[in-house]
Amino acid sequence: MAEAHPVGFQWVMEAKRRGAKVFHVDPRFTRTSAVADTYLPIRAGTDIALLGGVVRYILENELDFREYVLAYTNAATIVSERYVDAEDGDGFFSGFDPETSSYVQDSWQYEGHEGTSGSGHTAKERDSAAGLRHESHGAQVAGQVPRDETLQHPRCVYQILKRHFARYTPEMVERVCGIPQEKFLELARAWTENSGRERTGVLIYSVGWTQHSVGVQYIRTGAIIQLLLGNMGRPGGGILALRGHASIQGSTDIPTLFNLLPGYLPMPHHADHPTFEQWVDSIRHPGQKGFWGNARAFGASLLKAYWGDAATPENDFCYGYLPRMTGDHGTYQQVLNMIDGKVKGYFLLGQNPAVGSAHGRAQRLGMANLDWLVVRDLFMIESATFWKNGPEVATGEIVPQECRTEVFFLPAASHVEKEGTFTQTQRLLQWREKALDPPGDARSELWFFYHLGRRLREKLADSDQPRDRALLDLAWDYPTHGPHAEPSAEAVLREINGYDVATGRPLSAFTEAKDDGSTAIGCWIYTGVYADGVNQAARRKSRHEQDWVAAEWGWAWPANRRILYNRASADREGRPWSERKRYVWWDPEKGEWTGYDVPDFEKTKPPTYRPPEGVGGVEGIAGDDAFIMQGDGKGWLYAPSGVLDGPLPTHFEPAESPLRNPLYGQQANPTRKVYDHPVNSVNPSPPEEHSQVFPYVFTVSRLTEHHTAGGMSRTVRPLAELQPEMFVEVSPELAAEAGLSHLGWAHLVSGRAVIEAKVLVTDRLTPLRVDGRVIHQIWLPYHFGFEGLVTGDSANDLFGITLDPNVLIQESKVGTCDVRPGRRPTGPALRDLVADYQRRAGIVPGRLAPTVTDGVRPPAPAPDAGEDVDDA
Repeated sequence: MAEAHPVGFQWVMEAKRRGAKVFHVDPRFTRTSAVADTYLPIRAGTDIALLGGVVRYILENELDFREYVLAYTNAATIVSERYVDAEDGDGFFSGFDPETSSYVQDSWQYEGHEGTSGSGHTAKERDSAAGLRHESHGAQVAGQVPRDETLQHPRCVYQILKRHFARYTPEMVERVCGIPQEKFLELARAWTENSGRERTGVLIYSVGWTQHSVGVQYIRTGAIIQLLLGNMGRPGGGILALRGHASIQGSTDIPTLFNLLPGYLPMPHHADHPTFEQWVDSIRHPGQKGFWGNARAFGASLLKAYWGDAATPENDFCYGYLPRMTGDHGTYQQVLNMIDGKVKGYFLLGQNPAVGSAHGRAQRLGMANLDWLVVRDLFMIESATFWKNGPEVATGEIVPQECRTEVFFLPAASHVEKEGTFTQTQRLLQWREKALDPPGDARSELWFFYHLGRRLREKLADSDQPRDRALLDLAWDYPTHGPHAEPSAEAVLREINGYDVATGRPLSAFTEAKDDGSTAIGCWIYTGVYADGVNQAARRKSRHEQDWVAAEWGWAWPANRRILYNRASADREGRPWSERKRYVWWDPEKGEWTGYDVPDFEKTKPPTYRPPEGVGGVEGIAGDDAFIMQGDGKGWLYAPSGVLDGPLPTHFEPAESPLRNPLYGQQANPTRKVYDHPVNSVNPSPPEEHSQVFPYVFTVSRLTEHHTAGGMSRTVRPLAELQPEMFVEVSPELAAEAGLSHLGWAHLVSGRAVIEAKVLVTDRLTPLRVDGRVIHQIWLPYHFGFEGLVTGDSANDLFGITLDPNVLIQESKVGTCDVRPGRRPTGPALRDLVADYQRRAGIVPGRLAPTVTDGVRPPAPAPDAGEDVDDA
C-alpha cells in the first residue's frame, strides 16, 4: 500500500501512531514492509492456505465473536445431507462434472432447498462471469432455512467450516506458504485480539489479489475471517480493496464489463431471459427476501432512462433493444477471436493491452488482424504502434507493410481537462472540476461518445430497418456548451441519479423507483447523488465543520451510506456492541434507527420484527437480518450458490507452479477457465513431467514512480528519471545459482515469451523453504514497453491466459519461468529459444493440460441430483 497507494497509506501510518498493529504479507519486502510491525514473506499464489490457517486458529480456539456470528451469519444454517466437502473429495466438492470442468451446485444448498436454488448450468455461468453478479445480490434462497442455534448439528455451516479448515494448521501454513509458524501465530493472535465487542480489525488487499485463478476465493476467505470476528458493518472493520485508478469502482457500478448493466443488474442471456419478466425474475427470485425484490422497478427505470418516450409498459420498456449475452464475451476470448479473424474492429480507451494485459504477444497478434482499431489516449502508446514497433516486427510475425489493421489514434483529454465524477474504492462519488482546456484536438470521453452517437443517429435518420430502432429511439438529448459542444456532465449525473418522468423532479432515494415507467434512473444505486437538484458529489465541507463520518464530503452510494450493512454495528436488540464503537443503533423512544451514518436498514423496522411466513422482498427482512441484500439476510461464511468453484475456499496451486499441491490430490483449481488455442500455452506443473524446465516463481506488481502500463508515467521526465529502465529483482542466493550479476543483464523465459531486464540483486526477496525444498521467487515491475521516454520489455508477455472461473480475471500475479544471464536473442532466434523450451517442457501450443489431475477421482454425483433439477 505504501508502494502503490501512498496517499491512502498516510492513514495507516496515522492508525499506527495511535497504537494499531500493522502486518504486511507480500512475496517481496517493500516500503510497506519497512514500516509494518511485522512482515510475512509468502510464496505467491498461496494466500488461501495462510488465511485458512487463520480461520482454523479462530475456530479451534473458539475466538469467534459468537453473538455476532449467531445473529448475522449463516453459521447455524444446516446444509443438505448430499453435500460432500473438498476435504473428503481430495480437492473436489460434490457435483463436479469432469466433462465441463464445472459444478452442479444442488448438493451445496441449504437443507430442503436442493431442488429450488441449485444451479445446473455453471459451465454457462462461467462463460458469462456470473459469479460477479452474485457478489452483489447473492443467489436464490427462498423461504425459511433450517438452523441450529447451538452450532452442534454436524451439517450446520459452523461445523462444516471447522472440518474444512482443520488441516490448515500452522505447520501446513509453513509448508505451503513458507511463512515461519511463529510469524503466522503472531498474525493470528493480533487479528483475533483486535476484534470483538470493543475492537475491530481491517483487511486491506491490493487489486493484484484478484489476479489469480482462485482470486475470488482469496477474498471469500478474508470475508469469512472478518465475519467470524465481527468486523463487517462496523467502523474500523471491513475489507478494503485498493485500486490503481480513481474510478475502478465507478467502472463496475456503471459498468465497462460485458456481463453487467448499471447498478449490478445482470446483462440478459439470450437463452435464459427472452422476456422482460423472465429477466427481472432471475434477479429478484420471487419469494426471496431482500431489497432485490425491487428489481422490476430498477430494471424498468433503467430502460426508461435509455429509451425515454419509446419505452412503455406495453413494449416492456424496449427490453427487446437490450443486447444479449451468448457466451464468453470477455477480453481474452475477444483477443483470441481477433487472431482467428472473428472480430473486425476494436475500441481502446484508457487501456493498453499490448503492455498491460496477460500474454502481450497474443494481444499484439490479435490487434494486427483487425480491419480497424481506434485508440484514444494521451500519448502514442504501444497498442497504437505495435504494427511498426512491436517485438513481433523483429521476429517477422508482424510485417508493417502487410499488417491489415488501420489504426485511428484520437487524442484524449486527461482527468484535469474535463469535468465529472469519479467513484473511489469506498464507493464515494466526488466531483472534479475542469482545471484547464485540453490541448489541440484532445477531447473527453463524454464528448467522444455523445458526438459519435449523434452522428450515427444522423446517418440512420431515414432508416426503416427494425435493427436500427434501438439506436434511433435512444434518449440522446444532453445539453452542450462551449466552442466544441461539450455535453454537460451534470446533466448526465442528473440522469444517472434518476427523475420523475412527469415532473422532471430529481429523485432522492432508490426507494422512489417505480416499475410502471414513471421514473427514469440511469443507475439505481446512485439515486440521491443529485437529490433536490443539487450536485451532492461536489460537496467539500471541511472535516473541522462536521463529525468524523464526514457525510457532507462527496456522496457515497447507496443513500450516502459510508459503511455497508451497518445494522451489524449493533446487537440483535439494536444496542451498540460497545460505547466505544457505537455507530448505528435503534432508538426505542423515537421508534427508528439512528446514529452517525445513514442506517443500512429500514428506518422504522424494529429489531423485534419477524416477517409473516412466506413473505418475500423487503417485507421478508427480519429485524435482525443485517445483510439485507442476501437471500437469507445473513453474511455467508458458506456460499450455497453463486461462487462457481466451491462453497468454501480451498487451496489450489497456481496454474503454473514448481510444487505439488501439499493439501489435495487435485493440483490447481479444477474449474479455472482455460483456452485451447494455438497461441496459448501453460507451463507444466507437478505431477506433469518436465516442470523443472521452469524452476522459478515470478510475480509482478507496481512501482510508486510509474502507473499501470506506463502510458501516463514513462512520458513524464522526472518519473522516467527516477525509474529509468526495466529491471528484475533476485535474491543473492538465486543470483549465485543462476550466474547473475548485479546491474548486469538477464533474460527470463516462459512457454510464451522471452524478456530481458537489468538485474537488481537484493535482500528484499527471501528464498523460502516450502515443502522441504527451497523456492526462489523473482519480482518484476509491469510498467515498461517500447514507447515513451524510457523503454523496456513487458513483464506481462511472460504470462499465458488462465482465468478465475467466477469473474474471468487473468492469473497475472504468479507464473513460472527460467532465468539466464545476459541479453535475450533478437529476431527469429527469440522464437527459436521459446520453441526449444516448449520442446523440452513437452508443451504443445493450444493443447492444455487437463484441469483434473491424473489419478484423482471427484466424488460421485449426489443421488437424484438430475431429478431435482428437472423437478425445479
